[in-house]
Amino acid sequence: MAFDTRELLARLIQCEADSEGGDGMRAVASVIVNRANVGYGEFARVSNGGDIRAIIEQEGQFTCLKTSVGGAYNPQNVYNMVPEDIHYEIADWALAGNTASSVGNSLFYFNPYSSVCPSYFPSNNGVIYNRVGAHCFYSPTQAYSNT
Repeated sequence: MAFDTRELLARLIQCEADSEGGDGMRAVASVIVNRANVGYGEFARVSNGGDIRAIIEQEGQFTCLKTSVGGAYNPQNVYNMVPEDIHYEIADWALAGNTASSVGNSLFYFNPYSSVCPSYFPSNNGVIYNRVGAHCFYSPTQAYSNT
């Protein structure tokens, strides 16, 4: 099933951060916008001048775009989401180029399933910027610029 960019983004926001409330969903959407707008490194090449859909569909970036993980069916994927008004509102907000100041220029996030955020994103391409809900957000390091 093919979704337009707005629908895909709304589903991704719901899938990745629905339990985080409005601030958490805006934070996740902000990382996607930041990736589309960064002027250097891997995401600049992927977005080819700001293509949010290319960022969303980049291989291996979002577990919610995978229908299987580790050889097992992943029921929490964008194809199983049924977005509500809030998800579309945040998608529209992000597609208009907005970002949340709570995550700054963060290009990475993940849920460490811990009360503490590691200082560096697992690839060392990001350094901790802030925590929003259960997710840790990371600004790019010099290592990212070499990607």
